[in-house]
Amino acid sequence: MIYAVLPTGSFHGWGVCGKYIVKELSRLDDVRLVTEGLEFQNIQDEFDYRLLKSVVIPEEEAQAIRSGSVSSIPWPLLQNIVDKTLRPAVPGLRGSRTVGYTFFEENILAPDDIENARRAYDLVVTGSTWCEEVLRRHGLTNVSTVIQGVDPTIFNASHAEKEYMQEKFVLFSGGKFELRKGQDLVLKAFKVLHDRYPDVMLINSWYNHWASSMQTMCASPHIRFTPESGDYHSLMRRTLVDNGITPERVITLPPYPNLVMTRIYRNSDIGVFPNRCEGGTNLVMMEYMACGKPVVGSYNTGHKDVLTTSNSLMLTQMRSLTVSANGHRIAVWEEPNLEEIVANLDWAYHHREEIRAIGNKAAQDMTSLTWARTARLFLAALKPQSVPVIGLRQG
Repeated sequence: MIYAVLPTGSFHGWGVCGKYIVKELSRLDDVRLVTEGLEFQNIQDEFDYRLLKSVVIPEEEAQAIRSGSVSSIPWPLLQNIVDKTLRPAVPGLRGSRTVGYTFFEENILAPDDIENARRAYDLVVTGSTWCEEVLRRHGLTNVSTVIQGVDPTIFNASHAEKEYMQEKFVLFSGGKFELRKGQDLVLKAFKVLHDRYPDVMLINSWYNHWASSMQTMCASPHIRFTPESGDYHSLMRRTLVDNGITPERVITLPPYPNLVMTRIYRNSDIGVFPNRCEGGTNLVMMEYMACGKPVVGSYNTGHKDVLTTSNSLMLTQMRSLTVSANGHRIAVWEEPNLEEIVANLDWAYHHREEIRAIGNKAAQDMTSLTWARTARLFLAALKPQSVPVIGLRQG
């Protein structure tokens, strides 16, 4: 048996990750899930919802665990780590073997953060080799990497051909709208192509549930962004206008569950992911690539576990970017070069067959990065006595 304390959902990275880990682990072992907010509207799939409901522990047991009256269980335990302090989602809860799972982007850690990890877990599993390297530099040794997966039954090369807008050259950009994700660079690069070529369009999936992270875009040196009251679509339309972009050449999507995004992906020509930092491997980018679509992506942080010179148009010209909050340095990220983004997109515009081949290679590479593989590696981390740990560090 395995206990898993994980978020679940279909609208954000942690939720998708938790859903699939539990789903695939349950094919390998008996799983008991501790989660909050498990409602159909957050899952948007009847079969996944039924499976998750079937493994959720009874509410009485969940309350005992969350209240701290139960602090130890006699089975392996997987806990998501809430932030860079490396605290577990349920503090004080230990299993026969306790594994923490983390993604973080604030890579300047305090000694207390590392001590939290030493006390709380037998092993810390990170979502990227970049996160693992950060932890090792700070002195944590009980750490390894297991990267996210892709569901090949949904995201695959059968979605490579466009159904609509064949006469347009369509860019896709995903991820919540914030400075770290680099959508300001996308908008600035799109503006250049927008002015050069009348057939270039942009589809964005940028909905952000967290106003505080959206407000970080105010610090962008590339665009004008003024968050004001009002609905999301009005805010994004105003941002386009403020930056000289014709709104009719942009499709701004509402929040969609990842299960239905393949139709969006297939009707675009290239993805643009100039992210300044990714603690994971960027699940949206992986799913996009799995559909046989080429990407222009920053070769930094978690992206390095996925991007190669043959499966993407890599952005390699980076400069160091120090991030501060309340007067304190919290992170050092990597800033992509705007001219390199524009040059890659312009090249792609004129080389449709070449980028088709890059997309084919991307789809081929993603076929080996499945959630089933991710679950097998977690099983090895949780039950090393029954599953060889050799090869656990899979970056």
